[in-house]
Amino acid sequence: MIASTDVDIANAVSAISAAPDPKACSRIFLKTISQFKIDAFACGEVDLMALERTIFYVICWPDTWREFNFAAGVMSRDPLLDVLKTRREPFTWSEVQRDGKWPTIGTKRSQAITEHGWTEGLTVPIPRGDQRFGLVSLNGRRDALDAKEKRLLAMLSYCFHERLRNLVPTYGFAIPPVGLTRREIDVLRLIARGATDGDMAHKLGISRSTAHEYFETAKRKLKATTRAEAIAIAVSLAIVPP
Repeated sequence: MIASTDVDIANAVSAISAAPDPKACSRIFLKTISQFKIDAFACGEVDLMALERTIFYVICWPDTWREFNFAAGVMSRDPLLDVLKTRREPFTWSEVQRDGKWPTIGTKRSQAITEHGWTEGLTVPIPRGDQRFGLVSLNGRRDALDAKEKRLLAMLSYCFHERLRNLVPTYGFAIPPVGLTRREIDVLRLIARGATDGDMAHKLGISRSTAHEYFETAKRKLKATTRAEAIAIAVSLAIVPP
């Protein structure tokens, strides 16, 4: 058992809750999870019905793993996303393997995991309804997490995710959410506050037609069909503050 107590986690939760920005939040999180031999993580939101809506609040991955995951189509084929279809509680790699539910991950992904030395991981889903989840994913070079370690890391991950969800609308995302530009995000936020095309044009110093086109482009990227749906999705992904 790794020497990390409930008090250590409680202190980390307190520090994360008061972190002033995503970088500070991530530093505290990484320092704490490193006690469990966890050295890589990502945090964001995923919609299993529209994987194009996957967004990242923060990413702490080696460059090689990041490049592998963002290669064309690789992220959408992450086999652990399939596990989310049947599991709503935190789960470890070893648990999924023990239950005989470990998906076929493919030679390239298996090789990449081996090259990074990762032997255990923890996925912490936060159900949003339907097939949408907040998500924290941890990768480590260690043996199987025991029940207490899993519980402590899950508790820490819930706090980490919630704090980031409140910080990223102000400080920005790890990568542009669903490919939205700064201007498209501005338009979504103005509409969420009740702005018309004319209001947006005045506020942003652009024409009404340009303001409208920014919104239409954002709506397409969000895979939405109506203005109300686009704003609802943007709020659920923390692109627009609630």
